[in-house]
Amino acid sequence: MNQQKKTVLIIEDNQDIRESTAEILELANFSVYTAENGKKGVELAQAQLPDIILCDIMMPELDGYGVLYLLSKNENTANIPFIFLTAKAERADMRKGMEMGADDYLTKPFDDMELINAVESRLSKRERVLKSSATAASLENLLDEARSAKLLTELSESGRLRSFKKKQNIYMDGDTPQNVYFVKKGKIRTYLIYEDGREIITGMHSEGDFFGYEAVLLNKSYTENAESMDDSELHLIRKSEFNTLLFKDIGIAKRFIELLSDNIVEKQEQLLKLAYNSVRKRVADALIILSDKFMKEPSDSCEIKVSRDDLAAMVGTATETISRTLSDFKEERLIVKEGNTIKVLSIEKLKRVKQ
Repeated sequence: MNQQKKTVLIIEDNQDIRESTAEILELANFSVYTAENGKKGVELAQAQLPDIILCDIMMPELDGYGVLYLLSKNENTANIPFIFLTAKAERADMRKGMEMGADDYLTKPFDDMELINAVESRLSKRERVLKSSATAASLENLLDEARSAKLLTELSESGRLRSFKKKQNIYMDGDTPQNVYFVKKGKIRTYLIYEDGREIITGMHSEGDFFGYEAVLLNKSYTENAESMDDSELHLIRKSEFNTLLFKDIGIAKRFIELLSDNIVEKQEQLLKLAYNSVRKRVADALIILSDKFMKEPSDSCEIKVSRDDLAAMVGTATETISRTLSDFKEERLIVKEGNTIKVLSIEKLKRVKQ
């Protein structure tokens, strides 16, 4: 059974570019509609409902920004993937289009593979979004979606890049949030401090993770502290820009709200484990969490760099107790320890550690 062809609408006032682009896509087995100006493009998009739209920015009668604006106001066309075609390489023009809701852009002149890859990439992502909307996504799937969203990536990379030294404070409990943070390099921990001075780690974040968004979403002060575990680089996304993005892209807003919900559930489970699990079981669980978080490739073994103090803060016990438990694990050949480096020899065996 032949698969139905995907449809592409090209809105371009330059006849040569319009015809050559259509020819390339037809050879790649797409069904193509064309319009020579923005006004006709809008009419054709509403009549044909193509799978994806390629649109020039500078056009007579109605420019590309106007086309995108009108289509975004129509329920039937608002979610069609939209790629700008522009001869201008200035970042401001590209950024304006992305902020308005465009999914991607191609700078003219582009070659055949650039065009096909851009179209197929946006169509594939659209299909993944449609499939995932029918099922409850896991935390990792949500993070992958957030990382892959080009709008969010653009915003992250355009934010201020700041370096933090090991053990440097990023924000403190009670501070008013000014930014959402994206980890470009390094490892970050979030933690609480009890009245008696004890610490408990509430989260660990590594390259590609966002953090600090809970306080922004809830419009409240931070309820925990954040600190770099080693030399790190963070993109600082201003609160106002983050909120603007959430209002413009309901999909990204939904994913961050789900992330927030999952974080609450995760912290509740952490409290239950602190209350009911033995120290031995809690240490094993903490090593598993760290392995899953920081291993680069799936494996049953992993090297973790973590201090006894940080591990104690994760488990909610004294540093001396951590030392004794790690010694027991070493004798049982579950781990090998050298300084602050712990090599987990078998994650599966750690999962079988009993109360």
